[in-house]
Amino acid sequence: MKGRCVCENLQYSLELESLDDARTTLCHCNSCKRAFGTNYGLTTKVPLQGFKYERGTPKKFKQHNGVTREFCDNCGAYICEYGEEAADKFRYIMWGSFDEPEKVPPKGEFFCKNKPKWMPDIPGTFRKQEIKE
Repeated sequence: MKGRCVCENLQYSLELESLDDARTTLCHCNSCKRAFGTNYGLTTKVPLQGFKYERGTPKKFKQHNGVTREFCDNCGAYICEYGEEAADKFRYIMWGSFDEPEKVPPKGEFFCKNKPKWMPDIPGTFRKQEIKE
């Protein structure tokens, strides 16, 4: 799979043994809501060893909660994020940055306790009130 930021200064590739190795989820935590500027974050968790920047170098921002977000310093589009514990294992790719995002549809939702009441559930996916239950 491939992906990029809005201005194409950052481009990446992702190699997976199987698409099942990717887990796309919606996150309704307050941090994701703020970072994405909407009612949820939509990311795809992938093994770090399969992710590689092919063009450009991202700018990094580390939040007070330990989450680092990598983004384009020209257009500002986020490419990925990761927590301190996952930094050497996984990347959470911004779903909208994929060239073919439909290949990795959502499998679940986290922090549903913060999910707006008007937002419908996604059929066939898991739902957790917190990150760990």
